[in-house]
Amino acid sequence: MNEPPQPPKRVTLATLAHHAQVHVSTVSRALGPDPSGISPETANRVRELALALGYSRDIGAAGLRTGSSHLIGVLVPRLTDTVLAAIYGSIDEAASRAGYDTVVANTLDDPAQRRSRLDAMLSRRIDGVIIADSHLGDTTAYELGARGIPYVLVMRKLQGHASVGIDDELGGRLAAEHLLDLGHRRIAVIAGDPTVSTGIERTRGFLAACAEAGFPVAPELVVTTAGFDVGGGLAAATRLMALPDSPTAIFTVHDLLAFGAMGAIRNAGKRLGTDVGLVGYNDMDLAATLPTPLTSVRSELDEMGRLSIGMLLQQLAGGNPESVLLPPRLIVRQTTVP
Repeated sequence: MNEPPQPPKRVTLATLAHHAQVHVSTVSRALGPDPSGISPETANRVRELALALGYSRDIGAAGLRTGSSHLIGVLVPRLTDTVLAAIYGSIDEAASRAGYDTVVANTLDDPAQRRSRLDAMLSRRIDGVIIADSHLGDTTAYELGARGIPYVLVMRKLQGHASVGIDDELGGRLAAEHLLDLGHRRIAVIAGDPTVSTGIERTRGFLAACAEAGFPVAPELVVTTAGFDVGGGLAAATRLMALPDSPTAIFTVHDLLAFGAMGAIRNAGKRLGTDVGLVGYNDMDLAATLPTPLTSVRSELDEMGRLSIGMLLQQLAGGNPESVLLPPRLIVRQTTVP
């Protein structure tokens, strides 16, 4: 009777050290986030051996030895939002270069979902958290701080918490000044979620610039939405275009809202960029490739992701980094200048 096949022996650091003819500690450094102290040739030889022999690092065991899991949690509302997907992509890339892995969770901007996903992350002994779904009144950042877990907010901001974001009030002002310079006077705002800093600050900057120029925006021309999606933009702009005196221009606090507004402008029989001007925010890649390219306020999404990892690593090293505000830039296209 044939004996059952034996499972292959697990490749360990000792196995690699034997084949590479170096000490186990040299192998550990070569495969770790900081291979200083050994030559690049030795580090490359060990890594090639690890790949060839099928070595798999035991993150849990490494965490028990070092007190670090080298895992970073990232909370986002939803990765179907390509703005957040772009930020997460740069976070993951920067984390990988620093020797960390990331685990991302969609919270759907729902407190119960956020709590469940955060608890799951904490059970994996993550080293820190990047929060991209903060709301006014949200306690997640406070709870992490009370537990001594480093965290950084990205894109959205909360007063008193370290964050990387865009100067959104200035971004709103840039959009208002552009539309006013073009001669628009009856301008509407699709303001997004009124509990999120991005919607609040972008709208505040826009309204302030209009008021200071002597053309305050009428209350019925400011419409909030439950989120920052295409459907919300379509519904809000449909409501605006149905007004007896409809606006000649619309500012939306997110490009996805602007994409929805395009449909409502078309459905109202208006010509985009000629009859109704439209400005979005974030300058997603799609904005420049639409049949009528969208004027948008550019956010440096990749830079936000990289900086958020840098700030988190500073905290992990015992530092206390200050919040960063990146400058916005208006990109003018055919939805405002045909």
